[in-house]
Amino acid sequence: MKILLVNPPHLSIGSRMPKEHLPPLGLLSIGGPLIDAGNEVQLLDADFYNYKIELIVSKIKDASPDMVLLGHSGSTSAQPIIEEITRKVKAIAPQIITIIGGVFPTYHWKEILEDQPHIDFIVCGEGEQVILDLTKCIAQQNDPETVKGIAYQRDGIVVKTSAAPTLQNLDDYRIGWELMKGYQYTYWGKRKAVVVQFSRGCPYPCTYCGQSLFWKKWRHRSPQSLADEMEMLHRNYGIEVFNFADENPSSNPKAWRAFLEALIVKKMKIILVGSIRADNIVRDAEFLHLYKQAGFERFLLGIENYDEVVLEKIKKAGTVSKDKEAIRLLRQHNILSMATYVVGFGEERTRDFYNSLKQLLDYDPDQIQLLYATPHKWTPYFEEVKDKTIILTDQRKWDYKHQVLATEHLQPWHVILYVKLIEIIMQTRPKAIKRLLFHKEKRLRSAMRWYTRIGRRVWFWELWQFFFVTPLNYQKVKLREFWR
Repeated sequence: MKILLVNPPHLSIGSRMPKEHLPPLGLLSIGGPLIDAGNEVQLLDADFYNYKIELIVSKIKDASPDMVLLGHSGSTSAQPIIEEITRKVKAIAPQIITIIGGVFPTYHWKEILEDQPHIDFIVCGEGEQVILDLTKCIAQQNDPETVKGIAYQRDGIVVKTSAAPTLQNLDDYRIGWELMKGYQYTYWGKRKAVVVQFSRGCPYPCTYCGQSLFWKKWRHRSPQSLADEMEMLHRNYGIEVFNFADENPSSNPKAWRAFLEALIVKKMKIILVGSIRADNIVRDAEFLHLYKQAGFERFLLGIENYDEVVLEKIKKAGTVSKDKEAIRLLRQHNILSMATYVVGFGEERTRDFYNSLKQLLDYDPDQIQLLYATPHKWTPYFEEVKDKTIILTDQRKWDYKHQVLATEHLQPWHVILYVKLIEIIMQTRPKAIKRLLFHKEKRLRSAMRWYTRIGRRVWFWELWQFFFVTPLNYQKVKLREFWR
């Protein structure tokens, strides 16, 4: 079958400001198995070029595929764009079968199919095997009811088949890297880059995160297999930067160490960046030198909040002392730390923002990223806040960089000014500037300058968007009403 994979354009500030893009790993992950099954597969990365909807629809029509598959890593905020694309495609080419997937469609399949009949199928959960089964079913004109892990309409009634089994061996499904042809994906300062994944899932039950629910259980790839694949990408595609998409790659310290050692043996000049739990950094203190030798330059650490009562409430399973120690250990091994801090888990007052700033100054991370609590319906956190009022009803802006939940004690303009003030203080404090200018490693100085340049543009852009572009809703819309 002739299949077109479409990565829709995303409105997130972070996607546009760096003028750099990473390849859509999710689409490539289903592309490889589809190619190996004998299908003709192409990638249309509309996010890379920031194509307008009309141009995307025109290109889909010109490609004349049997089916078009759409998905985006930011599935909540991308869903309205996907719905518009599929609606217009069906209007001009009703014979094209439209299929979507991702975290948001997996949990909102019923509402989507009831409201968007132009979407033919939704893949629920991991897509590699499900999409193979579905395309084979369609090609043979069999009953879709036999395919596990999908939702669709039958005679006007929305139905969902039984859940597909969790993939046991991630190495069984090849990533279609060849689909990147024609795209110059870069990151970390215009260096050729890709997204990779050592593991899927997370064993921690943080209430605001749905990863443990979506992936079902934590699994990892063969350490040697991934190391070999990265070597191939470095040699054949010139990839210098590998951005790890894992929620928690080091959950199994033995497997993680084996992976680091497999990379070190290859002696590649590469840059690795990713996310990790602070307590795992503390746990791995005795072999953090392997992290550095393998090529890691920065880790994102989910600090989330200064108040241990709040951390306990959201089941973060972290402590202030371990967060601080992790940053110290990373600095000791010349690995940058980026602390993410989430606004909105409690009913903040001015003193809470002051305490947050004090805590962040005490942590002393190399970089920070302030985000907003975003209550997705499939998370336990949603149940805690479903009766709260939301101020942002434009789903396209539900990207963790816009305030969604109303605050009882502060107006939205108070919140964004406090957030921007914390950011500017943290990034212009003397310690941060000293590292930016005089860090002993040239590569890390370059990385910090790159991030600072982007952060400066984003800082002003977010203020401009808030005060002059993004409409807020003050009609007291309840969260549970918004997600019916």
